[in-house]
Amino acid sequence: MVRVSASGFQVRSVDWRGGAELLQIVLLPASAAEQVTVTANRIGVRAVENATSVTILSTQDLETTAAFRTDDILRLVPGFSLFRRTTSRAANPTTQGVSLRGLGASGASRALVLSDGFPLNDPFGGWVYWNRVPRVSIGSIEVASGGASHLYGSDALGGVINIIRTPVDRNAISLEAAYGNEDSPDLSLAASRSMGSWAIGLTSELFRTDGYIAVPSDLRGTVDTPVNSRDASGELTVRRKFGDRGSIFVRGSLFGESRHNGTPRQTNSTTIRELGLGANWDGHELGALTLHGYASRQSLNQSFSSIASDRNSESLTRTQKVPAQQVGFSVQWQHTLGTRQHLVAGLEESDVHGQTDEQGFFGGAPTSTSAGGGREVNWGAYLEDIVRVTPSWMLTASGRVDHWQNFDAFAPPNPAKPLGSTPLPDRSETFFSPRLALLHKLTSNVSLTASGYRAFRAPTLNELYRGFRAGNVFTEFNPNLGAERLTGAEGGAIVTGWDQRIMLRGNFFWNQITRPVANVTLTTTPSLITRQRQNLGSTRSQGVELEASGRLSSSVTLSGGYQYTDATVTSFTVDPALAGLNPSLVGFDVPQVPRHQFTFQASYSRPFILLGVQGRFGGNQFDDDQNTLLLRRYFTLDATASHTLRHGVALFVALENLTNRRYDVGRTPVLTVGPPILARAGLRLQFGAR
Repeated sequence: MVRVSASGFQVRSVDWRGGAELLQIVLLPASAAEQVTVTANRIGVRAVENATSVTILSTQDLETTAAFRTDDILRLVPGFSLFRRTTSRAANPTTQGVSLRGLGASGASRALVLSDGFPLNDPFGGWVYWNRVPRVSIGSIEVASGGASHLYGSDALGGVINIIRTPVDRNAISLEAAYGNEDSPDLSLAASRSMGSWAIGLTSELFRTDGYIAVPSDLRGTVDTPVNSRDASGELTVRRKFGDRGSIFVRGSLFGESRHNGTPRQTNSTTIRELGLGANWDGHELGALTLHGYASRQSLNQSFSSIASDRNSESLTRTQKVPAQQVGFSVQWQHTLGTRQHLVAGLEESDVHGQTDEQGFFGGAPTSTSAGGGREVNWGAYLEDIVRVTPSWMLTASGRVDHWQNFDAFAPPNPAKPLGSTPLPDRSETFFSPRLALLHKLTSNVSLTASGYRAFRAPTLNELYRGFRAGNVFTEFNPNLGAERLTGAEGGAIVTGWDQRIMLRGNFFWNQITRPVANVTLTTTPSLITRQRQNLGSTRSQGVELEASGRLSSSVTLSGGYQYTDATVTSFTVDPALAGLNPSLVGFDVPQVPRHQFTFQASYSRPFILLGVQGRFGGNQFDDDQNTLLLRRYFTLDATASHTLRHGVALFVALENLTNRRYDVGRTPVLTVGPPILARAGLRLQFGAR
């Protein structure tokens, strides 16, 4: 059996017993149902043969969306959300943690975000700097929903997002330059050159925006200023191939950003330096081996203030400097046994060291200094066996053991529970994450899927040792947090038709998290709401997700999705020392989770013109644990059009929030709203293979 696959084409399998005769294989262009996924199982498997719910945003999807920030592009996936609804153009980076399937958004992600297999989650806080990967260097994005700790460990409690970049082993250059309102220029570049067995790639992106005032005009005061940002990134990759069996590469990157968060004194800036190494070797009869290693150093600087009730003055309350370092490696082996079985095994380790150095202020003068932080080490080993039991039955069994250690920890003074800066006890946990999945092909066009799994997430150093303030809401750290533990199951169907040009997928899912980390309200006064990160008893997220995509003709493509999520607190326990400060939350909705979400995308493509329309709807959701701060439902519409002037040269116009809907994004407790319409126009250059 010979199996051939290539980017943009359908996978083709041909019976061949060897011999001298010429073997000719013709590949047909890929349709939506023929896309190959790698995130869900770390190897290439066709979407129609994958028991995990995976959404793929292809190159065409990316080219026909008006959004140019990765997080805004991902909002085309129902169930995807950040801590609040704010785009990364305007949001504080510490609020950009991912939630999938209503597991609950917080600063820390409950999903792992990868870029070509390297983690993008912040090592100290778990949030994501979405603008680290230049827009034009992205080839596709895969989103696998559901617990994925069986392969990816702690960060993959709710799923995995894999950003797949265009390869460097080709002669190509992509450049996008645009300008938009709010004085928003951006420039994105990806260039690569192949020279025999060597290849080199360079990517870079520059962006800035004057932003907008997030507080509505009837609520704002003289202290309210635009939320704005600027960032720059650069990355250099050098690759060396060794015949058709192996390759090695080295990648160095630099990223920096700075932001104003809505008042003169609320600012933050970040610098990240990272070095990545990798190697691949195909030993044929011995299997294939992949090695990754990385080291990063970064620093986050941030300031917080207290705002007067009339919003006409503010006073500086705290500054923070958060240095962090991370070193990690992974090794993976995979091997096909016969024609029916495929094994995947791997080992991973990450070592994070970070702390927060804080300066307290009162009346504009410094009053105190403090520090908190520690070191966290995670080891994980996994094994997966994919067995095609019969031509119509596929079984996947996976398991991973992780050991998490937290040591050399110390905490700053806590207003609720003074701890001083004395050392804290070392802590560790071990967790086994199994997964069993079954796919049954009823006919050539209909498949049924079912899976069950367990997953976990260790608390970040940020949750354990760093407090923060957003508006007049202060959230305290908690050094006693335990790891979140998820038990989940899902089942559904995949239906294809019209010569594989249409794919429908539906899933029911059920997830229960024990000891979920939540921001629990302790006290409320007119001038300050105080919360603390705590392990609740348990939460449950259950619902249904539907996805459809189809190529109606050579010019028209449609896709869309819907998710209904019922996410509630099912049991509630608190720290005994805080008993009586907060009422039970049982039966309350999990904050930041709407019950209804749907998206759609339509594109029209002809030789010299490309049109795209995208829409998304989010239902009501709450911004707090007590379900008193409501964020109302919203709908936004985006549109884009491009015209090819000549081969490789195109002009484009992109409109985000076409109807200029000023929807709710947060209550801290003052209402803040999303950005107005962003209109951009620019030039795209594309030469060589993408």
